[in-house]
Amino acid sequence: MQPLGKLRLGVNIDHVATVRNARGSAYPDPLRAAEIAEAAGASGITAHLREDRRHISDADIDALMAGLKLPLNLEMAATDEMQKIALRHKPHAICLVPENRQERTTEGGLDVAVDDNRLAQYIAPLREAGCRVSMFIGHDPRQIQASARIGAAVVELHTGAYCDLHAEGRFEERDAELAALREGAALAHSLGLEVHAGHGLTYETVKPIAAIPEIMELNIGHFLISEAIFRGLGPAIEEMRRLMDEARA
Repeated sequence: MQPLGKLRLGVNIDHVATVRNARGSAYPDPLRAAEIAEAAGASGITAHLREDRRHISDADIDALMAGLKLPLNLEMAATDEMQKIALRHKPHAICLVPENRQERTTEGGLDVAVDDNRLAQYIAPLREAGCRVSMFIGHDPRQIQASARIGAAVVELHTGAYCDLHAEGRFEERDAELAALREGAALAHSLGLEVHAGHGLTYETVKPIAAIPEIMELNIGHFLISEAIFRGLGPAIEEMRRLMDEARA
């Protein structure tokens, strides 16, 4: 078997801001975390500017756009406010995600199939501004096909259910979910979409996802920030990078 292409790692720094905001201090600084991530082998930085600003702030996005050397992937809801912010900054990539004020974290993917007309109009000016627009979706073929239909460049497949099933020891269901993710990645690739994946990935769960040949990028955050408490952010990222490279080889 031929070696697969190198897989990109996007490091999500949201929860560096979560720790900072817990005390209302100026530290830890998300930009500093991004710089450490770059040195440790990250390919890009992801930050989710939520409507309620529970972690990343507008000032963080300003600082990242001004000081970041790596590409920024701005996660956001498909709202008028967020569109204006994105058009002002013009980050390398924009990933549209669903938001629920009561959720602890993003609970599922966008329903692009139901909202395709609005989303097609919503992403048009973002595409014209030069941003690569991604849809954060499940592996349902309808959602993948709708994402291609509206003109998205990328889909990011939600790996949360796969990771949860692994953590709960429900291995037959986990394997079925992994198979569905493989099929979804293949379908998306066949439709001309670049395929990313993320949500809930850990050292234990990353390799089967990283081995899916159509996936070009993984976005991982909460686990890496958590693991940094014990081994440091740089070493935590380096270990994830090692596992990803091992899976691709």
